This record gives sequence, structure tokens and C-alpha cells, in this order.
Amino acid sequence: MVHIEDLGSHFDAPIETVWKFIQSPVDHGASHADRRNVHAEPDGENGMKTSWEQNMQGNWVKVTNRVTMFAPVAMLVHSIEGPLAGSKFMMVYSPKGDKTGVNVIGDFQSKMVPADKLHETVMASLTHAFEEDSAGIRKMAGSK
Repeated sequence: MVHIEDLGSHFDAPIETVWKFIQSPVDHGASHADRRNVHAEPDGENGMKTSWEQNMQGNWVKVTNRVTMFAPVAMLVHSIEGPLAGSKFMMVYSPKGDKTGVNVIGDFQSKMVPADKLHETVMASLTHAFEEDSAGIRKMAGSK
């Protein structure tokens, strides 16, 4: 297991726009081009269970997460299937005027990724998701 705190990133949009994007299955889902067969269903209060197949180094791998949203403050994610199964992390959002700060804090584990590569793999995954979300948020904000 590795503890990661990825602090200090921001989206170039106000927090209302960021949460509108996060909660939109059309806009948010379309921003992740390396996923297919995306499915989401309610899972308790403020929660949802999301699953998809993700292209990882040329192989399609099933991923399932339990996500609990506390808009507009945080989103908690428990990975229950896939390369990071058992990992638990949260994304905390902070309003910063026309920007939104985002910090990711969590404990990550994997039976598929070697321990000495886990930190690097998680950071690459977080960076990739952030870049895709940033592009999606810019697109959504520009479509107003």
C-alpha cells in the first residue's frame, strides 16, 4: 500500500462548473476516451457504483468504483474491482474564484501493479484523468 497526497492542482473554472461537469454522465463520461461500456447506478445516499472497461497498455480491464459525492466539497472513491482494487481516496475541491482547487489524498494498493511501480502508476493515472477532466471542463464552460 502507498499513501499519496497530490496537492495543489486546479481546474480553470469556478466550482459550480466543475461540479456540473462531474455530475454530468454525458460530459464527464465523454471526457475519458480510454474507457468503454461505462455504467453507473445509484448506491446509497449520495453514492453511485460506476463500472467500465479501461484500456491499459493495450488490454481492456474492468474497473468498478463505489463513489460518494459530497458536493461541492469532496468525492470519496473506493475501488472495488480492477488494478487498484482495495484503494480508497478522496478528491477535495476548493473554490478559488474563477478556478477550483483540487487535492487527491488516499491509500492505494494493487495486486496487479508491482509495489515498486505503484506510486508512479497511480500518479500517471491521476495526471491522465486530471488532463482529460480539464479538457472536458474547458469544453463544457466554452459551450455556454
